[in-house]
Amino acid sequence: MQEDKYLKKRSKNNGKTSASVESSPMIHPDAAGVDIHPTAIFIAVPPGRDSNVVRRFSTFTRDLVEAVGWLKRCRIHTVAMESTGVYWIPLYQMLNDHGFQVCLVNARHVKNVPGRKTDVSDAQWLQYLHSVGLLRGSFRPPQEICALRSISRHRESLLEMGAVHIQHMQKALDQMNLHLHHVIDDIVGVTGLAIIEAILAGERDLRRLAKLRHYRIQCSEETIMKALEGDYRQEHLFVLRQSLHSWRHCQQQIAECDAELESLTRQLEAKSNHAPVPLAPCPRKKVSKNQPKGEWQQLLAQAFGVDLTAIPGVKTATAQAVFMELGTDWSCFPSSGHFSSWLNLCPDVELSNGKVVHRHRRRTQKRLRCALRMASLSLHRDQSPLGNEFRRRRSQLGPAGAITAMAHKLARIMWHMVTYKVSYDEAVFSTAEKKHQQRQQKNLIKRIESMGYRVVEAQKPDPGAMPLVPQVLAQVP
Repeated sequence: MQEDKYLKKRSKNNGKTSASVESSPMIHPDAAGVDIHPTAIFIAVPPGRDSNVVRRFSTFTRDLVEAVGWLKRCRIHTVAMESTGVYWIPLYQMLNDHGFQVCLVNARHVKNVPGRKTDVSDAQWLQYLHSVGLLRGSFRPPQEICALRSISRHRESLLEMGAVHIQHMQKALDQMNLHLHHVIDDIVGVTGLAIIEAILAGERDLRRLAKLRHYRIQCSEETIMKALEGDYRQEHLFVLRQSLHSWRHCQQQIAECDAELESLTRQLEAKSNHAPVPLAPCPRKKVSKNQPKGEWQQLLAQAFGVDLTAIPGVKTATAQAVFMELGTDWSCFPSSGHFSSWLNLCPDVELSNGKVVHRHRRRTQKRLRCALRMASLSLHRDQSPLGNEFRRRRSQLGPAGAITAMAHKLARIMWHMVTYKVSYDEAVFSTAEKKHQQRQQKNLIKRIESMGYRVVEAQKPDPGAMPLVPQVLAQVP
């Protein structure tokens, strides 16, 4: 009861103050603002649409339906809300299904003026900013891509939980003084699982346990026998059995996620009309066990219309992360600069009086940004123009700066390929690499001549004659 009186009082006061700003240009006159909380939402509408310009609703489904109906009666066409946790998702989906244009904004972009911060004032502040066109909506892919993204993020959580169960297994082995995870690389590989299963089955003969070693394991059977000498206590065996069972359950769920992701992707591929895309040759390297199973290179190439794995450093897992987070329609990014800025791969420069007063990068947890940074890190040994550029930038900017710079370059390359549907052409970067080598050679000649020497062009040797070492440096007389 007191809350209703408070809302009416605030509505009357704000109705008086908002009348003074009605003269300002309204870009969205039929706009509303929503302040979201886990158990309540506050919705503000323009003055004159209702007796109470701010109303409070609960977050139950029937209350959300009532809020949508109230907005329709108030002749609202667009709604602005903050992206607070995951509480905005049910209301966002319901408003979107009923034909409202929803503007999802970043909370740090709509900070209220200092003093008198309440839920009512936040909702009215959002409504005013949106009505005068000062808010810019965040990117949200279509519903089909959102479904893929939810399953893909759940798969990442399952991978993290599986890693925790592996750590529990290693802890149980340490407490029994079994050094199996110290002599082999992976205890959930062929050899590790075979030995752990035999131990849990009651086998204690070290010779028989060591014979379960795979032939590609580098350590010998004698080393494995010494590593398996320990104190097999019942409580630690119980923890080991529980952790192994939990890890296998996570692996089963990951396999189900892979099957569901492949099924949804094939449904999206059936709707696209892209011609068959030639695939880049896949190098014979060790494939990560965490990579999804299936023909993902072909599926992603057909979905995008180009093969992103042709870019050096970009593997199938990276291309899949791009597809799951963004989809194939990148028309919301007008240029590659907008795309890289959305990924927070560009410095945030603050100017004052025409001078740079602060330069930093905003903190973010975008999964796609992390995937591109991992892809750029794999360029440190790649023998390609991009790999040469990464090593050159690492000598100039350091490891962290080089990773961010090359992630920015990979993002721009991807945007160009997906937007214009052109294949990756390494000749473009080879030309730039040749120009860099020519500039570097020119600078070296200048440095040599500055030390009192002159450079003499080497003569091409006769193919039939003995190879001679030309004298390329001669001291100036």
